Amino acid sequence: MLNRNGVPSLEQILSRFPEATLLTHPKAILECYEDIPCNPCETSCPFDAIIIGSNIKVQPKLVTEACTGCGICVTSCPGLAIIVAQIKGQEAIFKIPYEFIPYPNVNEIWHGVNRKGEVICDAKIQHVSLNKKQDHTMLVTVSVPVIHLHDFVTIRRHHE
Repeated sequence: MLNRNGVPSLEQILSRFPEATLLTHPKAILECYEDIPCNPCETSCPFDAIIIGSNIKVQPKLVTEACTGCGICVTSCPGLAIIVAQIKGQEAIFKIPYEFIPYPNVNEIWHGVNRKGEVICDAKIQHVSLNKKQDHTMLVTVSVPVIHLHDFVTIRRHHE
């Protein structure tokens, strides 16, 4: 699928998620599906939770037990290919990269969007962070219904 239309298959997506029981705590979801020369996620992780190794052309692997879900890797990824996911009751909480203007504000409701660019739900903005170290990539925390855990990937502003 990815090579045909740019969208990973459900099987590929599920291969990046840890067991749901581990998502009671936030965990990084590394959606790198191709071997490319890149390693900012590994070098930025203060917990050594992302492993690439000496060959920077291999896909990163998450050491789930070491990942705290801090989100540093999310804003370090030049391909915007990392999110953080957590399950809290009937909500999935995500930390996502965001680089568009206007920026979202806390408590706003935006569209939740899947990997095909389709609107799939409402997404409530929980927190926004943008600091000098993030180099213009905002870290946005959003909540969506847990049924969209494996579908949701980003947000889109409601049209006015």
